[in-house]
Amino acid sequence: MEVVNEVLPGDPARIAAMQEKGPDGPIVMVNLLKFREHAAYPEDHPDHGAGLSGREAYQRYAEAVTRILPDYGGRPLWAGDVTFLALGEVEDLWDEIALVAYPDRAALWAMSTSPEWMAAAVHRSAGLAGQLNIETTSDAGFGAP
Repeated sequence: MEVVNEVLPGDPARIAAMQEKGPDGPIVMVNLLKFREHAAYPEDHPDHGAGLSGREAYQRYAEAVTRILPDYGGRPLWAGDVTFLALGEVEDLWDEIALVAYPDRAALWAMSTSPEWMAAAVHRSAGLAGQLNIETTSDAGFGAP
């Protein structure tokens, strides 16, 4: 299995798929996050050269998104640091995992294209070395988010 961390989607087919209806009902996004050692803000950004870690920059993004999620019916469910890989093998572990619930894929897309999200996304890009975002549903028997 090949794993490719991305900060922003680059594949036009994947971007088009993100705009499709998706599964009926709520989704939970599983976010596997890998932080940069040092935040990489654009030179014209006020935080460029501020000495922030990637985790600190991403935390600014997470705080902003937590404020706007309710406007789109979303909510953070859980976040935690990755401490150990119990099964399987990867070259490099992710640093953090975050679970975020949305009423449906359309709500996720609407939030991700909103002016508020775009303003916060500079911190996301500055902080992340890469990530995987995995859409899940509650069909597995553990209950709805």
